[in-house]
Amino acid sequence: MVKICGLYLKRCCVVTIFVVFGQTLMAQNSTSSNNYWDNVRFGGGFGLGFGNNSFNIAVAPSAICQVNQYFAYGASLSFNYSKYEDYKFTAYGASAQTFFNPIPEIQLSVEYEQLRVNRNVVCVEENYWSPALYLGAGYGTKNYTIGIRYDVLYDDYKSIYSNSWMPFVRVYF
Repeated sequence: MVKICGLYLKRCCVVTIFVVFGQTLMAQNSTSSNNYWDNVRFGGGFGLGFGNNSFNIAVAPSAICQVNQYFAYGASLSFNYSKYEDYKFTAYGASAQTFFNPIPEIQLSVEYEQLRVNRNVVCVEENYWSPALYLGAGYGTKNYTIGIRYDVLYDDYKSIYSNSWMPFVRVYF
């Protein structure tokens, strides 16, 4: 089983790398502007939570390059820290993203995320890598998209999220 999962993960990584680099090559030929930075947009997410003996902060800056009206690719960093009474959690990592808009209002996405997870529950400490491969669909405009994505590599025990389905809101300026 471990060999099969490892092979599957390697294949997903290779596919993601080819998609990202393929989009980079297309960007060199398809951009409407000669200046690469004119096609780059920035965005991301931020979260902060407080409660009885609890604290959570999440930061996820992101940048995408708009290749043309149909394709974009980008990268994101993420950091998440949570502390409860006898539970500490830290996750940090990066992701590569590609977006396809068959029509301006519809966005299809593929995102590969790799997080380093450190959990400390009571006296048990765990440190591991948690991969995720999201396939998503959303509705929006040039600056924002609202939708849902599915993690095809979801693992009940190792994923930092409670479900393989996850709603999202993307905002880029």
